[in-house]
Amino acid sequence: MKRVTRSTLLGVPIAALAIVAVPSAAQDDEAVERGRQKYEYMCVPCHGDGIGDDGREMLPGTDALRIKYRGALPALLTERADLTYESIRLFVRQGVFSMPPFRPTELTDDEIRDIAAYIEWTSRGR
Repeated sequence: MKRVTRSTLLGVPIAALAIVAVPSAAQDDEAVERGRQKYEYMCVPCHGDGIGDDGREMLPGTDALRIKYRGALPALLTERADLTYESIRLFVRQGVFSMPPFRPTELTDDEIRDIAAYIEWTSRGR
């Protein structure tokens, strides 16, 4: 019986897995830029910073989160350091309260991943 060592996982050296799993800085920058563009197009109409079409102080998604979190978390998604790709994908696919669900034909998983990269980038104050 062949013994599996710490340096291999299913016959693949761990170093090779690390190379595949870690994107380059250029890829990160590209993902953030794609995410910014998609966020501005798909998310800002409800979750942006500004006065809503109804004259309220905030846009509907931002205002709903302000009411929900009562200052415990930021209402602006771009200020949220706790949002992961998985959580954003869940909200986008399932919808929540007045937010409708979005089908993969409307917003792909890769686009959601880029949006998550953008939100993470902005939440770090960049």
